[in-house]
Amino acid sequence: MYRILGTVLKRVTLIKKVSKALAVIVVILAVLGFAGHSYVNHVEKEKTVVTLAKHANKVLFFYRDDCPDCQAIFHQIYWHNAISHNIVLINMNQPKNRHYIQQYQLTSVPTLIHGKQRYSGTNQQRIKQIVGD
Repeated sequence: MYRILGTVLKRVTLIKKVSKALAVIVVILAVLGFAGHSYVNHVEKEKTVVTLAKHANKVLFFYRDDCPDCQAIFHQIYWHNAISHNIVLINMNQPKNRHYIQQYQLTSVPTLIHGKQRYSGTNQQRIKQIVGD
């Protein structure tokens, strides 16, 4: 009887330890997820001047940081680029980037251009076709 009770208590203790460890892991992942999300939002708001001569054979992503459609797909584009490094992020709210409007005949954002492929919009499948997913 005491042997069975001892075994049950050991299992209960093990379950409590595993539960605490899982809770800690979940909290850490949540904090990291929030930090990553905040960082991507920060990158989205940057108004870096972009020189495209340095970026041959890359996907050009023209967006505005105050555009709801652009914000809807920015995280997808950012994380794809974090892995593949094949996208140039061009914030059109930077006045020195606006000359690309005429050069690339931009009529709306978000717009992705890769070679002769061009897409304006938020359709996930079309975006994957352009960026190479």
